[in-house]
Amino acid sequence: MKYIVKKSQLSGSADIPGSKSHTIRALFFAALAGGESEILQPLESADTSAAVSVCKALGAEIAGSGGDLKVIGLNGFVKNKRVEIDTLNSGTSMCIGIGAASIAENSNITLTGDAQVRKRPVGELISALNNLGSDAASVMGNNCPPVRITRPMVGGKTALRAFSSQYLTSLLMCAPFANGDTEIEVTELLEKPYVDMTLWWMSKLGLSFERDERGFFTIPGRQSVKGFTQRIPGDFSSATFFAAAAAMTESTIVLNGLDLNDVQGDKAVLSILCAMGAKIHQVDGGVSVEGRGLSGAEFDLNDTPDALPALAAAACAADGTTRFVNVPQARIKETDRIAVMKSELSKMGADIQELPDGLVVRGTRLKGAAVNGHSDHRVVMALALAGLIADGETSITTAESVAVTFPNFADMMLRCGADIRIVP
Repeated sequence: MKYIVKKSQLSGSADIPGSKSHTIRALFFAALAGGESEILQPLESADTSAAVSVCKALGAEIAGSGGDLKVIGLNGFVKNKRVEIDTLNSGTSMCIGIGAASIAENSNITLTGDAQVRKRPVGELISALNNLGSDAASVMGNNCPPVRITRPMVGGKTALRAFSSQYLTSLLMCAPFANGDTEIEVTELLEKPYVDMTLWWMSKLGLSFERDERGFFTIPGRQSVKGFTQRIPGDFSSATFFAAAAAMTESTIVLNGLDLNDVQGDKAVLSILCAMGAKIHQVDGGVSVEGRGLSGAEFDLNDTPDALPALAAAACAADGTTRFVNVPQARIKETDRIAVMKSELSKMGADIQELPDGLVVRGTRLKGAAVNGHSDHRVVMALALAGLIADGETSITTAESVAVTFPNFADMMLRCGADIRIVP
């Protein structure tokens, strides 16, 4: 499937879908809880479906009603499973699923995924779990999925280099259900806001942990969680694309469903766009973004790596030079997003330079071109943004990948006035 995009002026409002990060955490915590949980207004996407499949394979009962989800949890016990679980394209479900499988007794569980997920390194997580008494291994011996777990973790001490925050999130979510206490020394942590979100969930659900300023976590074992009800807030990661679109086309769009008090780290994107010149203010039920011309600056994206593709496209519309730095983990997402955005925006005439840990973008006039979305949902959407300011027509391949997090992206863009169409 392709997107065909032409230069556009936008207006109106966009209903931002539920947060992927909150939805997946809610599903796994509900699966590990005792009793029934309700998840209201979750993200409806391929990643959510993958997380549901993993939780069901571990033994949780999950049913949908009117878009909401009801989950009958396992009360912290996963037993006697001999199963291979496919996490599809969901790297988050892979990492958290590895942790959930590591509390399974008398089991032999293998987690795999699609070609992209099978290239994403999880060796640091595997090593940490094995230090905590588990028997986890990369089936191919390359520190990537598939991963097989044949013995549960029992607790103890481990060090962890959290080059992806998902490694630490996985440990934090499974450690409370281990038979013993767990101590984690975090030697490196990228994407800190995603860990803060995990800790927010733990606090909300009454799970005990201690954290000090040196990066040490202590989590008592043998804990339990009761069923809960939680409404999922709008996704700032998805909202990034409409916020950037308004800013770079000098349009005004209201983003419905966002809560500026939420713990999501990607709400920092609004501050970045504001620093570049956009006018942003809270309105009833959401946030208004008004593009008024952008100027380049330097931004540290270590906490917000998912924003790199959209911001790279927006920087093409900015006067001067924009530098996005300290985001090396963008290379181990669905694609190497640093290399891919440099390659594809260059086809459109962008003046863009690849750094080891980011990108340098100099504002320039883009031209429509045939570009490759690399089956990466955020790359496809970012290239669609570039098409909104490019002369001529932009054709973007692998547009079907947008269903991973934002299935109705094109329809919503169309309602805001974008000249975008889908070609099967």
